Amino acid sequence: MKILGIETSCDDTSVAVVKAEKKKLQVLSCVTASQILVHQKTGGVVPEVAAREHAAVIIPTLIAAIKKAGLELKDIDALAVTAGPGLATALMVGVETSRTLSFATGLPLFAVNHIAGHLASCWLNEKIPSLPALALVVSGGHTELLWLSENPSNHSWKTTKLIGKTRDDAAGEAFDKSAKLLGLPYPGGPQIARLAEKGQPIIDLPRPMLNEENFEFSFSGLKTSVMYYLRDKPRLDFQARANLAASVQTAIVQVLVGKTLKAAEKLKPKNVLLAGGVAANEKLRSDLQNALPKNGFELFISPQAYTTDNGAMIATAGYFQFLNHQKSHWQTLKINPIWELGR
Repeated sequence: MKILGIETSCDDTSVAVVKAEKKKLQVLSCVTASQILVHQKTGGVVPEVAAREHAAVIIPTLIAAIKKAGLELKDIDALAVTAGPGLATALMVGVETSRTLSFATGLPLFAVNHIAGHLASCWLNEKIPSLPALALVVSGGHTELLWLSENPSNHSWKTTKLIGKTRDDAAGEAFDKSAKLLGLPYPGGPQIARLAEKGQPIIDLPRPMLNEENFEFSFSGLKTSVMYYLRDKPRLDFQARANLAASVQTAIVQVLVGKTLKAAEKLKPKNVLLAGGVAANEKLRSDLQNALPKNGFELFISPQAYTTDNGAMIATAGYFQFLNHQKSHWQTLKINPIWELGR
């Protein structure tokens, strides 16, 4: 079976074809049109600008993905599209494209939750996780801990439970906003990580909610501390800026790892999953990888190529929904910008 996945929830237009055969998943193609250069001009994503960019490139990206997979449209068996959460106008581009394709071809259509897509990317590894599992999803707009009690091929995402989330800024937002305060270009996360390699985490920054007995997160206070630090020390040299970047990264990673360990120790999963755009951060990957085995948990991380928003993860999540007959209809499918998984 060949599933075409479309992702337009924020600022990446991505289309992929995933082949499913005897429970083995293979990415035949994944073509992504990035908007980084567009949004660097404003230092962040402007929703209407993002939507216009999606509309301009969605068809060429779709054609390129099918061609790269060595297929034609008639070879596709199903369509999957991100229906939420995300930016409303951006989501509409992908959803309307998939609805039109479904109407024109008669192909079954599956509306995918963006977070479910990130979780599904963990099944694109050679070795797949055993369940129940605890999942940490960290991206520009989301920081969540979820409990997966059943394999998605059995029940898709119906049994997934949200056990903790950020109360304000997501970890990715904390990276981006701190980077902007430091005068670094968008997107800020990779820029902070690159600068942090030259510094030492010697600046005392808060670890919000780290010691509270819950699985919630908060990162707005960290961003505010960075703002005040730069206000009081406006003329930092390169080394001082690198030290601040390293301190920001360490504070964020310590909160993410600490909260995940706390949840794992209480809930006793078989495995822990790490997914989302911030999962590409090497310090987060290595610190979590080093911490979990000591506590008896194996870590499964999204393949590096599928950590950021991409069509392959959406196609994979759509395949699991196909197995569970969770089909949508092109006439009734609508976007849901605030669609929460696990509530």
